[in-house]
Amino acid sequence: MKLRNAALLIFLLLVIDQYSKIYVKTNFILGEQVKVFNWFKLYFIENEGMAWGTVIPGEYGKLFLTLFRIIAVGVIAYWLWDSVKKRKNNFLIVAISLIFAGALGNIIDSVFYGVIFDDSTHRLATLFTDQPYGTLFHGKVVDMFYFPIIEDYVLPSWIPLWGGKEITFFNAIFNVADVAISTGVGILIVFNKRAFAHTSEPSNVTIAPWEGETHEEVSTPKE
Repeated sequence: MKLRNAALLIFLLLVIDQYSKIYVKTNFILGEQVKVFNWFKLYFIENEGMAWGTVIPGEYGKLFLTLFRIIAVGVIAYWLWDSVKKRKNNFLIVAISLIFAGALGNIIDSVFYGVIFDDSTHRLATLFTDQPYGTLFHGKVVDMFYFPIIEDYVLPSWIPLWGGKEITFFNAIFNVADVAISTGVGILIVFNKRAFAHTSEPSNVTIAPWEGETHEEVSTPKE
């Protein structure tokens, strides 16, 4: 897979991710939800960018998280470039591209959303506002996809520990970037052998010509 093809995939995912986030951010109030189907809702929430809304405590917790993720994206970008250069398996290149696009998509929120949007708590947010809700590197990640396939189900009382409690499955709320990352990781897990398969590269072996014959090169694969 060529680098330009990987770049095109990343670009398309970033466009879809950012369009969906900006649409929700400017058309939903924080906490608002719209039922598409009984098992699928658009539910606008914001988080600090860690899984399940986890927050790093402290004054510089958010800044540390954002900077760490920027460094991680740089490492992933190098991994992608190196894999393309070495002509690694397409499964690996596609997986890395998905993970890179997803990570970069959420970093855009963390770095810039705090300075280009105003608060969404009580009214629709304004893009490129003069009253931003945060500062550079302190933006919040926008999530919106919610699939409560089983919602508010009460477990039978005879089940130890959890009996009588209400559960919702699936209760995570996520975005396009999260889907890209999860898909990329899934490819690496499911197609592990193909993704990391050794790729033999041709090498030129010069065969010495017999007297009176022309010089000839034969390409043989590396062992």
